[in-house]
Amino acid sequence: MTPAKSANTAVNYDIENEVLERYKAGAKDVQPSLCCPTSYNGNYLEILPSEIIEKDYGCGDPTQYINSGELVVDLGSGAGKNCYIIAQKVGKDGRVIGVDFNDDMLALSRKYQDEIADKLGYKNTEFVKGKIQDLGLNLAMVQTWLNDNPITSIEDVSRFEAMCDRLRQEQPLIPDVTVDVVVSNCVLNLVKSQDKLKLFAEIYRVLKVGGRAVISDIVCDEPPTQKIINDPELWSGCIAGAFQEHEFLQMFENAGFYGVEILTRQTEPWQVIDGIEFRSVTVCAYKGKEGPCLECHQAVIYKGPWKQVVDDDGHTLYRGQPMAVCDQTFNIYTRSPYSDDIIPIPPYQNIDLKDAKEFDCRQNAIRDPKLTKGENYHITNINNDGSCCSPSSCC
Repeated sequence: MTPAKSANTAVNYDIENEVLERYKAGAKDVQPSLCCPTSYNGNYLEILPSEIIEKDYGCGDPTQYINSGELVVDLGSGAGKNCYIIAQKVGKDGRVIGVDFNDDMLALSRKYQDEIADKLGYKNTEFVKGKIQDLGLNLAMVQTWLNDNPITSIEDVSRFEAMCDRLRQEQPLIPDVTVDVVVSNCVLNLVKSQDKLKLFAEIYRVLKVGGRAVISDIVCDEPPTQKIINDPELWSGCIAGAFQEHEFLQMFENAGFYGVEILTRQTEPWQVIDGIEFRSVTVCAYKGKEGPCLECHQAVIYKGPWKQVVDDDGHTLYRGQPMAVCDQTFNIYTRSPYSDDIIPIPPYQNIDLKDAKEFDCRQNAIRDPKLTKGENYHITNINNDGSCCSPSSCC
C-alpha cells in the first residue's frame, strides 16, 4: 500500500541529506528537540556513559519487549543506547546489530563498545553502516570499492550498480530469515515516502519465521499539510514524514505481517502543528504466514469476550465454537500474540504433514467434535446468513 499522503509529498530539498546533517549535529551536540520524552524500565541505563544517553534520540522504548538469547537488529541505532540496553537483556547468548547511515553516530556508538563489554563481561554488540530501507547492502564494502573504483562515466555507474547487486546477493549486510527481532525507535518516519514500502519489505525479509518487529515511531491523526512536508527541519525532526496512525498499522499488514498490535500509545500528543497531533506509538507485528494450508484436523476455540473476531486473513472465530483451521493457522494461534485468547483443540490422531491434504482457509467452519474424539469426520460450514449445513446434510 502506498502511503496515503504520497500524492502530496513533493519536497524542494534532499530529505536524506537533511536527516544526515541534522543527526551529524546531534552526534556532536545534544539536540533536545529531537527527543520525545521516554522512560525506561529497570536499571539498564546505569552502565551507559552519559554521552550516549544524552545524544541518543527516540520516541519510545521497544527494548522492553526483548527476551534472553535473541538476535536483534536495531534500525537507525544512533548513539547506541537501545543496543546497549538490549545487549543486557539478550545476555551473552544473544546478539545485537545496530544499523545506521551516519558515520558520526556510528563513531559515537562504537566509542564505548569495549568499555561496556568489560562491564558486562561479554561483547555481543556490532554497529554496521547501512540504509534501513536496504538492509542487504553493506555500505562499508561499497565505500571500499568506490575508493578503488572512482565513478567518472556512465559505464562506471553500471559497474557500480552491478557490484551493489552482487554484494546484496553474496555478502548481504543482514541475510534473509536470520533475525529474531527488528526494533527501531523514531526512525522509520525519516525515510523518504517512496522508500517506505521497501523499508517494510526489508524488515520482513530479514526476520525468521515466527520473528517479530517492535517499532516505536511518531504517527499523526491527520495527513501532514504540504507546508509541513516542505519544511526540512520538520522532516528531520520526525514530523513531516510521520505516518497516519491507521496507515502505520496497514503498512505492516500489507508487508505480510500478522498479529499487528499497538503496545503503547502516547495519550497526549508530543507536538501539535497546524492543528495536527503527532504522538508516539509502539507497535509489534509477527512474521510467519508462509507455506501451504494443510488439513490436520485441528480446531481452536476463541474464549471471548467478543461474540466473534476476524483475523488478518479473514478467518472468523465465533466465541466458544471449535473452529476448523489449517495446521499453519493452528500454530499461529497457539503462540503470541493470540495464545492467551485461544483454546487449542488437537486432533485425535496426529497427521504427518507429508500426508495432509489441502485445507480451504476461505471457509469459516465448525470442527465436528467427533473428529477430535476419533470418530467420523465432517465439518459444519457457517454461511454468511448465519445458517449452517454440512457437506452432506442440513442440521
